[in-house]
Amino acid sequence: MNPLLYTLVLTHITIVCVTLYLHRSQTHRGVEFHPAVAHLMRFWLWLTTGMRTQEWVAVHRLHHRYSDQPGDPHSPHVWGLGRVVTQGALLYSQAAQDTEMVKTYGSGTPDDWIERHVYSPHNFAGVVLMLGINLLLWGWWGILIWALQMIWIPFWAAGVVNGLAHWWGYRNNETRDQSRNICPIGIMIGGEELHNNHHQDPANPRLSAKWWEFDAGWFYIQLLRALGLARVRALT
Repeated sequence: MNPLLYTLVLTHITIVCVTLYLHRSQTHRGVEFHPAVAHLMRFWLWLTTGMRTQEWVAVHRLHHRYSDQPGDPHSPHVWGLGRVVTQGALLYSQAAQDTEMVKTYGSGTPDDWIERHVYSPHNFAGVVLMLGINLLLWGWWGILIWALQMIWIPFWAAGVVNGLAHWWGYRNNETRDQSRNICPIGIMIGGEELHNNHHQDPANPRLSAKWWEFDAGWFYIQLLRALGLARVRALT
């Protein structure tokens, strides 16, 4: 496989796991996946991001609680657009250090043996393993591929979605915050481009609202539903 194609495929899988597992399933409970599928996505995120499920869920729920108001951990209207786009991962990390907040807002996330003994306490072991895999497959080019993997989520999710999607774009709904749809074709960030739609109805796992909008994440959910591997809990 071409190394560029390899990188694009792996980073896309990571984006899909973030939007399907962390966002639509764990945070908003809009869709439930077969345990094997859910664990596969959790493992992939451990391998490619080092993020802890409970922390991600808690920070995102906090964002919805105080969206674009003081208390929002990463609003460009609170912290400034430039800071959120360039330092979104740092703002996320700072918010996740509040253990009481994480415990309160991160309730209901996995608390099994592997979470307590592997994924949470050794969250960076996965990304080190990923580096080793890339080096094995691509030699020294594997370092560059790994670096791109490591910045993919901080840039697109923490920077673009949390920053740009609350600053620029079109709105289908007049929500209480400044959320925007930055693009009607949601492929690059798995459908998270349709951010205003999401803030209008957070529990809805389908982020597209108009016939001309496309949500890649919803496409994957429909595929998994057809295979009997996903169950939609809320759809409006």
